[in-house]
Amino acid sequence: METKPDIIPEVRSFMKSRVILSAAELDFFSRLDGNFLSAKELADTSGLDERATTRILDCLITYDLLEKENNRYRTTEKGSQLSSQNRESRLPMVKHMNHIWKNWSHLTEVIKKGTNPYVRPVVDSESKADRNAFIGAMHVAARRISAKIADAYDLGSYKKLLDIGGGSGAYTIAFLKKNSQLNAVIFDLEGVIPIAKEKIHENNFQDKVDFIVGDFYVDELPHGCDIALLSAIIHQNSPEQNVELYRKIYKALDPGGTLIIRDHIMDESRTNPPAGSLFALNMLVNTQGGDTYTFREVKDTLKTAGFEDVKLVISGKEMDCLVESIKPNSK
Repeated sequence: METKPDIIPEVRSFMKSRVILSAAELDFFSRLDGNFLSAKELADTSGLDERATTRILDCLITYDLLEKENNRYRTTEKGSQLSSQNRESRLPMVKHMNHIWKNWSHLTEVIKKGTNPYVRPVVDSESKADRNAFIGAMHVAARRISAKIADAYDLGSYKKLLDIGGGSGAYTIAFLKKNSQLNAVIFDLEGVIPIAKEKIHENNFQDKVDFIVGDFYVDELPHGCDIALLSAIIHQNSPEQNVELYRKIYKALDPGGTLIIRDHIMDESRTNPPAGSLFALNMLVNTQGGDTYTFREVKDTLKTAGFEDVKLVISGKEMDCLVESIKPNSK
């Protein structure tokens, strides 16, 4: 007899996510990284309930995130990805997911009304911890993809990069590593720039990068660059916001300069890449007007702002698509 697919494990997968998110929020993986502690010791030092702590620790063992000996617990190699002691820690990304969990809980109402009336801002959060978690999450996501993009897209003919909303500077760093002639400007909010400076100094590029504080929704952009980068920005904006931003970039770029956009770029069915379809819902619950866009939609808004020769130069299944457009030498 043919076995029918069971949908229930997929439906209740949120339970596993919630267990891991809560454990990360309570920093269990860092506390237990290299140390065997009992549930009582962990609970007592963290101000937690011992019985509840024991139950979640035992559950984490079933996910191979902790190991247990003589009723004492320690982080496994897999679990150490969520430890702050790990240089390649993915904990910032998980903290960010904890933040957006609350917005996702309103998805049903969002589908009814079209927007999230209870949306808790992510990027513009007044909470330093939330903002740092977001920037940390973006840095985690960028570590691998930035090197891939820098390898695939040649900046050998350019002199100065404007990284708009550059966050931790991961893409600036990746492009500088590949292009010795290149200098850069990172433009971002006042609370973000110190994080970027730290990462740039770690990579010894402090002599090649200028930092300018500003809000691209409000302020004019720095001039004097022949290439600009919008990395994971356009999905948080409405089409109208993107046109306004493109016009600012057009004004700031040198004549003949290039704008490159890294994001999910959807096909006309809006189902590929699949990750982009899910991310469109992520923007629906977490922003007022954000979305993922098809190449045609991106091209149309760029041309409205004055850019020409719009091309999809890299396509992929992750947020690793790249659109190129040119500001003409004269109009």
